Amino acid sequence: MTLLRQGLACTVLLMPLIAHAAMPKSEILLAKTNTEYGLQVSRITEGNSYNNQPLLTDNGIYFTQEVNELGQSQTDLAFYSFDEQQTYNLTNSPVSEYSATLKPAGDALSAIVVEADGKQKLWQYPLNAELSPSRIFEWIEPVGYHAWGRDNDLVMFILGEPHTLQYTTVVAAKGQVVAKHIGRTLTFNPTLAAFTFTYTKNEQNWLASFAPNSQMVTDLFRLPDTVQDYAFKNDNTVIYALDNRIYQRSLSEPQRVSQWLDLTPYCSTAITRLSYNNEQLAFVCRK
Repeated sequence: MTLLRQGLACTVLLMPLIAHAAMPKSEILLAKTNTEYGLQVSRITEGNSYNNQPLLTDNGIYFTQEVNELGQSQTDLAFYSFDEQQTYNLTNSPVSEYSATLKPAGDALSAIVVEADGKQKLWQYPLNAELSPSRIFEWIEPVGYHAWGRDNDLVMFILGEPHTLQYTTVVAAKGQVVAKHIGRTLTFNPTLAAFTFTYTKNEQNWLASFAPNSQMVTDLFRLPDTVQDYAFKNDNTVIYALDNRIYQRSLSEPQRVSQWLDLTPYCSTAITRLSYNNEQLAFVCRK
C-alpha cells in the first residue's frame, strides 16, 4: 500500500485552482451481494460532498472526489482500499481530474483532466509513483468519458452539439465519429468484441454496440427513457437502476427484465452510477 499512501505521481505545474459551481452531493456505497448473511451494504464515502464515478476492482474502489480549498472546489482521483478501509487522494493536484479508468495493461489509470485553460483532455497516471503523468492525446478534446478496448484502442464521449462517440487507437490519435446523441456510460464487452454505449434515436433510449473490426453499430435493446447509466454483471447481463432498485436484463433475451436488488433501505433518493465486480456492486446515491 506504499504507493497509495504516496499517491500517484503528480505533474508539477503552476496552475491556478479552478473554481466550479456547487457540485451535487452524492455518496458511494458498496453492496456485497452473496455473503453468508445475504446482501450486505456499507458506506464508502460520506454524503456531504460530491463523490462519484466509482470503478470497482478486486482491491478497492477508484472514484472522483470533491476537494474544497479556500472556498473553491475541484475534483481529485481517490482510492478506497478494502484492506486498510481508508481513502487515499491519488492525485492531489491543482486541476480537476475525473472518470478514472484502468488501462488494459493495469499499469496506469487514465482520466479526464480539466486543464488550466478549461480544455478537457485524456491523461494517464502511472501506478508507479516514480513515473510522471502525461497526456494521451494532445489534440482530441473536449473528452467527457472513455473506455478501453483490447488493442490499445478506445472510445470517447466528445462533448458537443450533439455529443458524439468517437473511436481511435493510441497510435492513430484521430477520433472517428461512430454515433451521435450518446449517453455517458461507455464499456467494452469482450464476448461481443465491441464497445457498448447508450444513445437516443427517434426520441427513444437504446443500448447499442460498436464493433471496431466490422465498423458496425448495432442496437441491442431499448432502455427506459430515464436510464443513463448501466453496468455488466457478466458479458451477457446488463444491470441498471430505476430510482433505487436495480434491474437486470440479458443480451440473449432482452425482452425479459427482472428486479435484482431493492436498495431502498440504503438509498432513499435515486441511484445514478454503477460498477460491478466479483459479486460486489459499487453504487452512487444522490443526496
